[in-house]
Amino acid sequence: MNGGQEALVRECMLGGLKVNDRAISLLEQYDIEVLRTRKGRSAILCDTEKGCYIFKEYTGNEKRITMQDKLLKTIREQGTIRAEMIVPTKEDALVVKDADGVQYILKTYREGRECNIYEREECAEAVRLLAQLHKSMELPTDTEDLPAAFSPTAEYTKRNKELKKVRKFLQQRSQKTWFEIRLINTFNFFLEQALMVTEEWSGYENSLDIPNNCYCHGDYQYHNILKTGEDWFVINFEKCLPDSPVRDLYHLLRKLLEKSNWSVALGEALLAEYERENPLSAINRTDLYYRLAYPEKFWKIANFYYNSGKAWIPERNQEKLDKLIEQEKEKQHFLDELFRNVSC
Repeated sequence: MNGGQEALVRECMLGGLKVNDRAISLLEQYDIEVLRTRKGRSAILCDTEKGCYIFKEYTGNEKRITMQDKLLKTIREQGTIRAEMIVPTKEDALVVKDADGVQYILKTYREGRECNIYEREECAEAVRLLAQLHKSMELPTDTEDLPAAFSPTAEYTKRNKELKKVRKFLQQRSQKTWFEIRLINTFNFFLEQALMVTEEWSGYENSLDIPNNCYCHGDYQYHNILKTGEDWFVINFEKCLPDSPVRDLYHLLRKLLEKSNWSVALGEALLAEYERENPLSAINRTDLYYRLAYPEKFWKIANFYYNSGKAWIPERNQEKLDKLIEQEKEKQHFLDELFRNVSC
């Protein structure tokens, strides 16, 4: 290892990053000159003569990263949205591996702050940005190895089986904590809700007809929307997949509406902002209704509980469950007000 690499390793270790010499040495495979590194969120920020880059672990496969790269290039070619790009090595590889087989990717990055979810105008800007982004996320129909489009019914059927497994586990526990008592007392309500939504949804899914060349971000939330000066920069496309653009809209709306106690006024305003750029068809509005109606937050809480240690339940989980129960009435009111014309 040369003097420059040693300096990078020392700087990373002093900054509290748990990286090793081999991970740092992987940066030599790129056509960049790293001036210094800094600690990022589960990643290494690299300042170079070409700007800022981010170096992070990658857990996907080659097909997924190849498709992600094609999608990001398509977005760049459209020229309307500023988004990250995957940086290839000198040998045009998208992924590098250390001696232990751990994979890493290098991406472009911009310094900025996350979208402020408590600032209504910034929420509106994030929705408008999403509508513009969706216009740039259609790959050519002749793209090789396109995966099948996402099936909401298949996904929710799988989640419902997981919920039934958690309920059975809870019913068989002789001594229950306060959290477990609280969870089991509300389980039937939310499980029945999940089963009903899934059954009704299955009658609509064939009408969606989602082409497998139309992609969505997959994790469009405020953490991945950065304000950089006067512009916005969208990051972390690792979960991109072929699905209705409603997936991203639902994900963002749910996050924002939970923070606002399912405000009808906010929901109407944000939906109007999206449709100003990208109007929703009747079936897409139905799609959005069912995604919002499915008790995903309850499934997440129950699933996390089941797959983690039972000796101690994090207080944060108890708070999430309490808030979910408290907001259920407001959520149902929201759905009734915004989607009263949806056929169920």
